[in-house]
Amino acid sequence: MMERLFIEYPKCSTCRKAKKYLEENNVTFTDRHIVEDNPTAEELKGWIEKSGLPVKKFFNTSGKLYKDMDLKNKLADMTEEEQIQLLASNGMLVKRPLIIEDGRVLVGFKEAEWKFD
Repeated sequence: MMERLFIEYPKCSTCRKAKKYLEENNVTFTDRHIVEDNPTAEELKGWIEKSGLPVKKFFNTSGKLYKDMDLKNKLADMTEEEQIQLLASNGMLVKRPLIIEDGRVLVGFKEAEWKFD
């Protein structure tokens, strides 16, 4: 079994909530700081494919950087490859927290979706 990877930004309140949930439910995971160890384009491609979600769902649309770069209006004109390269350029653009494990990728924290065996 693949190790469960929890990708977070420690100052993010949603990430802290998600981490607390994992710990309270005795879910084992490897912790990764999204800014210090930003996902690569290759990793992102694999996760996007595995998640079945459009690339847009991986953007942190409520983040300051997303707004400062006016990505709301620019993403539509970018190819999927360009969007992935952009995500790989800065961890603050990536929606978090992320859980990566065998068979699934969870983006953002919705407790109802976060069920583990």
